[in-house]
Amino acid sequence: MPTRELPWYRIAWDLSHADHTGSTFDEHAPLVEELLDRIRTDGPLSSTDVAPRAAIDWYWRPTNQVRAILEALAEAGILGLARREGNRRIYDLTERLLPADLLAQRFAERDQRRRKLLSRYRAHGLLGRSGSAEIWIGVANAPRHGTRPDLPTRADLLAELVESGDLVPVTIDGIRGERFILAEETALLEAAAAEVAARNGDDDDRSRGVAFLAPLDPFVWDRAFLRSLYEFDYVWEVYVPAPKRRWGYYVLPLLFGDRLVGRIEPRFDRRARTVNIIDVWWESGFDPLAAGGFVAGLVEALEALARFGNVDRVVLPRATRHQTLGRAIRDRLGYRGRIRG
Repeated sequence: MPTRELPWYRIAWDLSHADHTGSTFDEHAPLVEELLDRIRTDGPLSSTDVAPRAAIDWYWRPTNQVRAILEALAEAGILGLARREGNRRIYDLTERLLPADLLAQRFAERDQRRRKLLSRYRAHGLLGRSGSAEIWIGVANAPRHGTRPDLPTRADLLAELVESGDLVPVTIDGIRGERFILAEETALLEAAAAEVAARNGDDDDRSRGVAFLAPLDPFVWDRAFLRSLYEFDYVWEVYVPAPKRRWGYYVLPLLFGDRLVGRIEPRFDRRARTVNIIDVWWESGFDPLAAGGFVAGLVEALEALARFGNVDRVVLPRATRHQTLGRAIRDRLGYRGRIRG
């Protein structure tokens, strides 16, 4: 987010600071002071720059004390990330990383929470009043911080945003309940309606691109909405035991124009500088070879994925059911070196 937005979101720092004070920071006070002293004196620091200490219980698994305390100090806003080197996080004092006047700026907690709620609606585009709990984390009361009667509920904040005109309620044919869009984006909705009307039933997909959506992309936040609007049932199965998975470990929704047409599971092999496409599954009724422009869009998406992963080749699945599509990709579009299968 733009740095200027920081004062609207520093509530996360404040709540984490309160959580760690009286627990993590007190229980490990000598190490907290040691790490802060080293950073003040010597500059930015990574957990690998300090001899490891005994592991402590930390969120999902036991973790080296040094790494845990650095994370806690960053959660509390005392430290920030100066940079990353691969997976290494390099920490420095927040006061060295951000302007003093920005750090001094404060907004009321209610205003911060309302701004945070507005950001959820901005990111997704068509959220309703409900949805999975993780969508709303940090907006209203949370069990982690106890019940605070002084805090507004999410419904209170939503009503304020509608009353102020920041959010506009809309309805979708065939979908129960209101959804909400940003007032300044009503023109986008009107433009989309005009575009659909202009098609006049023409489903030519030639000008539409292909994209692989990340599992945490805002578009797929509201899983129930995906099912009701697109009839697309998506579950990110990284936390599902392997024998119970329907699809795979890291499967991505496949977007073609304005349609969710399938799922794809890519896996990077850094040593071989390759991205292997483990499998692809198509939604019922979708034929990738019959959809105009799909093959070309798929190749562009695969090439973009390879560039993103800084690898040289894309290897397609060898399953018999994918051979015709594989030939279309190689022969029709001429990709014989970078994409193979």
